[in-house]
Amino acid sequence: MNRNADNYFAQIEQAAFSPSNKVRGIGYSPDKMLQARVFSYADAHRYRLGTRYEHLPVNAPKCPVHHYHKNGKMNFFGHQSGSQNAYYEPNSFGGAVEDPSFAESPLKIAGEAGRHPHQQQIDDYAQPRALHDKVLSEDERGRLYKNLAAAMQGGGRGSCCACAGAF
Repeated sequence: MNRNADNYFAQIEQAAFSPSNKVRGIGYSPDKMLQARVFSYADAHRYRLGTRYEHLPVNAPKCPVHHYHKNGKMNFFGHQSGSQNAYYEPNSFGGAVEDPSFAESPLKIAGEAGRHPHQQQIDDYAQPRALHDKVLSEDERGRLYKNLAAAMQGGGRGSCCACAGAF
């Protein structure tokens, strides 16, 4: 991120950033959007770039990483056969064993924590209303209305951004 890309496709288009890539000792906040992104970004990268997107040069770690990934689709490192290790725990093959030093740090909270129905707390209109009423000027509101109307008309009007000054 300290220079322009030499190869746009290899260095920009194949880049995969995700909040699920974190260093040891950092935990996740209980923010709903962050929790959703922790899972969904990696899935989106697998769909967009393939199952081994983390091995592409732009996404590969710069230090050695020891994991149990092998074989399968988009394998860059050749077929690895002969291994009898099981990649789950408990197993009877001398395979993976959980390392408790990698456990997430406890989240300190004050008060009661519990499960509450989130349907009662959903308000899909408060933020858009605040944007409209408190942030946008009269001129900006007018452009917003025109763009929305043009986008809903469809047909030969072009995109909503191109027609913003046409009215």
